[in-house]
Amino acid sequence: MKSLAIDMAQLTRELQTLSRFSDAEAPAVTRVLFTPPDQEARTYFRKLAADAGLVVRDDPAGNLFARWVGREPDRPALGTGSHTDAIPFSGQYDGTVGVLGAIEAVRALKRSGWTPRRSIDVVMFTSEEPTRFGIGCLGSRLMSGSLTPVAAAALRDKEGLAFEDVRRGAGCTGELAAVRLPEGFYESFVELHIEQGPLLEREGTPIGAVTAIAAPAALRVQIDGEGGHAGAVLMPDRKDALCAAAEIVLAVERAGNESGRIDTVATTGLCQVHPGACNSIPSRVVLEIDIRDIDLAARDGAVEKVRAAIMHSAKKRNLQASIEVINADPPAAAGKEIVAAIQKACSDMGLNCKTMVSRAYHDSLFMARICPTSMIFIPCRGGVSHRPDEYSCPEAIAQGVEVLARTLAELDG
Repeated sequence: MKSLAIDMAQLTRELQTLSRFSDAEAPAVTRVLFTPPDQEARTYFRKLAADAGLVVRDDPAGNLFARWVGREPDRPALGTGSHTDAIPFSGQYDGTVGVLGAIEAVRALKRSGWTPRRSIDVVMFTSEEPTRFGIGCLGSRLMSGSLTPVAAAALRDKEGLAFEDVRRGAGCTGELAAVRLPEGFYESFVELHIEQGPLLEREGTPIGAVTAIAAPAALRVQIDGEGGHAGAVLMPDRKDALCAAAEIVLAVERAGNESGRIDTVATTGLCQVHPGACNSIPSRVVLEIDIRDIDLAARDGAVEKVRAAIMHSAKKRNLQASIEVINADPPAAAGKEIVAAIQKACSDMGLNCKTMVSRAYHDSLFMARICPTSMIFIPCRGGVSHRPDEYSCPEAIAQGVEVLARTLAELDG
């Protein structure tokens, strides 16, 4: 395959159109699972896929599949794709480049006259972001069997609505047990994504080939003390839940800094204080903590340090503390043959390629449970993501799409 033309003008228009399906004003994007903007995005995906001559289907969780039927359709297929849901006030490139870019990769391959032996699926995953139901990669967890249908159906959003009811209200029929893919469904899976970090841009490298994906352990911690009037309760008599929470937040930071590994990161991303008044002693605090690494033992060691710090602070201050594990997923190693295919595509295009780990987790983490998987990273300006100023330039996107197309062709053999 000597030349492959990427229609970046069309893809740019499509990314911009998709960004307008949002509950936030531009340039911010808010697109939460099964809300009207999410439904509009799903309709738009179906249209683009159909216009490209792909066969579209969905599953009971709302995962969408657009298939280019191959010459030997009984063989395990190749998969690519990402997500289009977006956390509140984020940007227009996270996930979407991997979905719409995959459609353009298929169109480019078609324009070149190449036809696949295996079928190729472009997948739009349900709820990669944990915004609505508190758990990320909901669709791919179900597809890979990493989340049971019973547990998924019982998930509830902040309004108390169950996922089972919400997904049926959104038109997703059938039983959740049917979402899990049969063994051998995919030969391999590759996801195109913005890096969401600064390394590629900083080094001037156009493409990253992902060799491992870090996985988070997420904890929800509730600290219960005693409230009271901020002026009337003397300091020796206080059981201030927020003071304990402050110690815990710093302990989370220490656990990340003192692990001895650059790949260990630890974050307290949520702090809810009750009753939340300036002149009232906090009686209850809820924290949500994210700890991740590509090394499972290191990740779990940091988790245990945080657990010990939580219980120490609670005991010292005579408070009650409870710890709920929201999820604790193992990391994934990439398929070496896919990394090699990405590197060959870059070599054929005259592009430098950096092997690297993904410190953010993606649907590919769960696809790696069922087939060899890797990711193609492209630079994003300043390493910024999950913000309205998230940006990847057209040249970077076009290069990523061409690398994806060539990788799929290489994997097809």
